[in-house]
Amino acid sequence: MSDEEPVESAIENTPGKGRTPEAERIEPAAPEEFGRVQVWWGDGKGKTTATLGMGMRAAGHGYRVHMLQFMKGGASSVDAVRGEYNAIAALPGISYENLGHYGWHGMADGSDEADHEAEAQAGLERAHELLEAAEDADLDAPIDLAAEPEAGMHMLILDEILYAADRELLSQDDVLGLLEAKPDDLELVLSGSHTEPAYLADSADLITNVRKEKHPIDDGQRARQGTEF
Repeated sequence: MSDEEPVESAIENTPGKGRTPEAERIEPAAPEEFGRVQVWWGDGKGKTTATLGMGMRAAGHGYRVHMLQFMKGGASSVDAVRGEYNAIAALPGISYENLGHYGWHGMADGSDEADHEAEAQAGLERAHELLEAAEDADLDAPIDLAAEPEAGMHMLILDEILYAADRELLSQDDVLGLLEAKPDDLELVLSGSHTEPAYLADSADLITNVRKEKHPIDDGQRARQGTEF
């Protein structure tokens, strides 16, 4: 702040004009600037957590959000019901579906690798269905917060899809095809993968590398309820 600028003027230029924000009732609304492609990858914890947090923020503004999860079957240390599913069920405007099952592809955990591939392909087909629904919807208008995703959405999160491509359950061209099919005003969010998805560099608007500096799993500690599931 310059010496000439009064404190009152500086406060007027801040978000909320210096007032403490208060929660408001969530009503259906439409975003003004959605339409970007976001990519969240890296070897650190928090990719799904970050995308879910963004989805919750969008839902809090009254926008319709849907999350489609690939490969999110968990392991013996993870309960069948994750905390985020309970939270999503309690929030208006955000929904999810999960096409994973017990185990992770390539982890020798007793799960059937053919099942992983079949479910990844089913997820790809479902993603195209959701994109078509968004294409048919008026994304410049509010969408009923209780409507099924077939009515469209303003934000679509494809959680762990990049892992599916990493494991060659989907091809890179499959993922790029989803970006090509994206309606202009839909915010599309992709997550997963410890390996940099360089093939998305020219197509994505935002790419975040979630890096690990230290993780308890390296010391043999298992997932904890409330932080990992």
